[in-house]
Amino acid sequence: MQGVIKSYDPATRDGVVMSERDFTEYDLSANALEGSVFRMLRQGQRVVFDLTSDGLATGLRLGSEVDMGTPDFLR
Repeated sequence: MQGVIKSYDPATRDGVVMSERDFTEYDLSANALEGSVFRMLRQGQRVVFDLTSDGLATGLRLGSEVDMGTPDFLR
């Protein structure tokens, strides 16, 4: 799933990512950045992410231009 970082607090590692498909907001899981290239996130940053069974965003990663393509909501 692709989305945009809505908010991120590096001190607490709490954050919210918004799906580009339907604008649903997902809280970041506690380990959302583990194993990723990210050390920090900025508001408006586009990411690709997975969802846990609890509905939390995890596994954040960068997508190439081919992966990111046109945002889902513009299709």
